[in-house]
Amino acid sequence: MNQSTTFRINSPTVVQETIDGEVVIVHLEKGDYYSLLNSGADIWNGIERGLARDKIIKEMVERYEGSREDIEKGVTTLIEQLQQEELIIVDNVHSSNGTAKSNAPTINTSGEKPNFEPPALGKYTDMEELLALDPIHDVDEMGWPNAKAEVF
Repeated sequence: MNQSTTFRINSPTVVQETIDGEVVIVHLEKGDYYSLLNSGADIWNGIERGLARDKIIKEMVERYEGSREDIEKGVTTLIEQLQQEELIIVDNVHSSNGTAKSNAPTINTSGEKPNFEPPALGKYTDMEELLALDPIHDVDEMGWPNAKAEVF
């Protein structure tokens, strides 16, 4: 994987929301949903802002206490998992300029950094069947939850 590779969220197939520091991600076609906390949420934030892998690693080294090698391995592993789950894809259109800082995590300036813990991608499939039903697209002019009439 190239250090300067930039990724983007695989939308509209993937939707996400950050709630109280937890990133909740839903893959609408597969019906799976995912959770990222702590360092994983920070890495996702970097991807969302269009940062290249090397810039995400740099931010994580500044934010967390830990060896650069451990942080780089954690970032790379999570990015590979996100790609494997088809949550992110390589962004061939935009190059990372690192200027999009509107949602950048704040760097702790008090001198004490939290210890880096490798990010864990939580995957949940218990709602797969419900999400796959896609009732929003199966409605008629009467609206949901009215069942469609069967055609004989």
